[in-house]
Amino acid sequence: MRLVTVRLPAGATLERALEELGLPEEEVDTGYGLVAIDPGQDLYGLRVSEAAARRMDRRGDGGPYSDPPIEPYGPPR
Repeated sequence: MRLVTVRLPAGATLERALEELGLPEEEVDTGYGLVAIDPGQDLYGLRVSEAAARRMDRRGDGGPYSDPPIEPYGPPR
């Protein structure tokens, strides 16, 4: 999965984002959902499949970013 930043109308929902961006539900991490990054600037984050991120990058809707797993640093205690 890739993390993308998108511009959507204020108060956007996941369902509306899928519709506006033309994304099928199976290409989106619905468990992650739509995250408001800066609602004042209409910026939201969304995790999508690699293929969806490539399509969105060509459209200029927002940049795809890597989304590495977050793990503890150092030996377990």
